[in-house]
Amino acid sequence: MSSDELPGWLTEWCSEELGAKPDDVLFRAHSISMVFGLRLTDGTDVVVKARPDDGRAESCVAAQARLAERGFPCARPLTRVAAVGSLAVHAEESRPGGEMLHGDSPEVAVRYAEVFAGVMAALADVVVAPPLPNPRWVRWDHRDPGLWPSLDFLDERNQDVVPALVVDTAVRARGRLTAAGAPPCVLGHGDFEGQNLRWCDGAVSTVHDWDSLAWQPEAALVGAASGMFSGTGPPTLAPIASSEAFLVAYQDFRGRRFTAAEQEVAWAASLWPAAHNARWEALHGDAPLCGDQLRAQAAERLRRANA
Repeated sequence: MSSDELPGWLTEWCSEELGAKPDDVLFRAHSISMVFGLRLTDGTDVVVKARPDDGRAESCVAAQARLAERGFPCARPLTRVAAVGSLAVHAEESRPGGEMLHGDSPEVAVRYAEVFAGVMAALADVVVAPPLPNPRWVRWDHRDPGLWPSLDFLDERNQDVVPALVVDTAVRARGRLTAAGAPPCVLGHGDFEGQNLRWCDGAVSTVHDWDSLAWQPEAALVGAASGMFSGTGPPTLAPIASSEAFLVAYQDFRGRRFTAAEQEVAWAASLWPAAHNARWEALHGDAPLCGDQLRAQAAERLRRANA
């Protein structure tokens, strides 16, 4: 892709914030954020991220910068967060290379749990304004009317196509999560999918997607990660035995045991992203990957959640 095809604002922004213009486009991706891998005219490779400005970006980038300063394996932010129209934009260093770790076995779950424990430990003393609202796929704590967080691009679709089991699972999981009251919230990675990590020689080389930091109780963050860690392609839900191995290993690595209530919260939180994704599948007519996994697993996960 030629740099001539980039959005008009990007060339000027790079010149002002990075001191050089884009010379080549290494990659481009667009999901929630627009992500541009660029080679600048001074030979530097950078990644520029632009997402709708919902007030989260500054805290996320500040936390990422603190981790990078301490040597945590993540990309170092190169700029502040700047407003460009309705977008929040920043640049970070390019960290290419590494491979995804595939698989959803209990053994693979333990390896991911060790990394997540390291993420949580590294974030424990990082002080930033809470990055709210939380990412939509873990936003069970919203205060919008109705079951799901208000998102016009989803709400305007025909909700009748969402399977009753998906709705019932979301109702029961959210009920257990909100019944937990108001335990302390902490920073955590809210999109701990395999596709957001890269491994080299058996160790994690980079943890990506710090735009998805969340501010929730530790048990809820760990529970969500225990369900989504195996996602190296379309969103998925790990097998129950693997989520269990993740939860046990996380507590071992962190050196503390969850209370019975925290265990229930973790199992409830493991269901919310899958329910969100199953709803997305139904509303968009996609293959029901999470929908099928919920049908197979929801009853047991809800039992463990006491929901």
